[in-house]
Amino acid sequence: MTQFPPAILALADGTVLHGLSFGAPVTLTGEIVFNTSMTGYQEILTDPSYHGQVVTMTCPHIGNVGVNPDDVEAGRPWAAGLIVREVSRTVSNWRAAESLADYLRRHNLPGLTEIDTRALVRHIRTAGAMMAAVSADPALSAADLVELARRAPSMEGRDLAREVSCTQPYTWEEPVAEAWYRANHATRNPQHVSHLYNVVAYDFGIKHNILRLLTAAGCRVTVVPASTSAAEVLAMQPDGVFLSNGPGDPAAVTYAIEATRQLVAAEVPLFGICLGHQILGLALGGHTHKLKFGHRGGNQPVRDEASREVTITSHNHGFAVTPGSLPAEVEVSHLNLNDNCIEGLRHRTKPLFSIQYHPESSPGPHDALGFFTDFVKMMENK
Repeated sequence: MTQFPPAILALADGTVLHGLSFGAPVTLTGEIVFNTSMTGYQEILTDPSYHGQVVTMTCPHIGNVGVNPDDVEAGRPWAAGLIVREVSRTVSNWRAAESLADYLRRHNLPGLTEIDTRALVRHIRTAGAMMAAVSADPALSAADLVELARRAPSMEGRDLAREVSCTQPYTWEEPVAEAWYRANHATRNPQHVSHLYNVVAYDFGIKHNILRLLTAAGCRVTVVPASTSAAEVLAMQPDGVFLSNGPGDPAAVTYAIEATRQLVAAEVPLFGICLGHQILGLALGGHTHKLKFGHRGGNQPVRDEASREVTITSHNHGFAVTPGSLPAEVEVSHLNLNDNCIEGLRHRTKPLFSIQYHPESSPGPHDALGFFTDFVKMMENK
């Protein structure tokens, strides 16, 4: 059996945890965060919203189903590293193409195991998310790594959308696989609907399953770089515009806020998810703030303020729209029942809405898939 070498996780506040390295033996820094999902580590690693973050999984046993080429959410993993209590040394799934350890090493990403993740997560909840350093280099001491973490730039004020966005526009045509849809939704996959609606999707770090679901709902999707101007988008004569998820501080993405402000004025139907939700909130006159430790996981209860229905939802965000900062014509449509964080916005007169969480459900749960149909209906009504 492979012997993993010693490794260190050091936090900017001086906390040090010792474990073993099962990924690439690299030294790097990133914001230490945690995710409470029990499954979906492959989708988490490849979600561009995790760019610059070292992810701690609260589920104690990770890696038993390996990694396959179908469940990725981007062309490469974007998380800076992975921390687990115990990595599975065997892989048992018919879809697996390689182990999690091999996958991390192939992409030159660190993975630490034998870390007390329960203690680590409790510390993050108390002290807040902060910068951290990971290393398996025996030449670096714990004190060296603490200093490295302290010198690393924080997430606040950083525009990371530019770093994960595409550089040229492209079209997306792949819908959701019929088997995935049957397994995760009560109704039939609508992918056979004629592609009637021309949708321009801003790529601030867009996930593949968002594009699949937009396509399946009946959209011709053109993906454009994060820095694309409103004039360029309007010249494409879209029926609707989608604002994607992504990493970093939304207030730093000033060019996207301005473009969105102009699209709101043009009354183009708008749908935003995660970072796109925050950018829309800023464009509408609101403010954003950094959460203490963020929402990341697949078990967040969210209430629809109109219907009072509660759904269990998938989250990944460290910033949020600030309560009380929005103008009267914008209503809060959804709230998080754990901490009353704003989870959805809707304009009272203009055709736009946004969701803080991830209705593309990759990883799940799948309660919120209907928002893609809502977007199509909004374009239809317009």
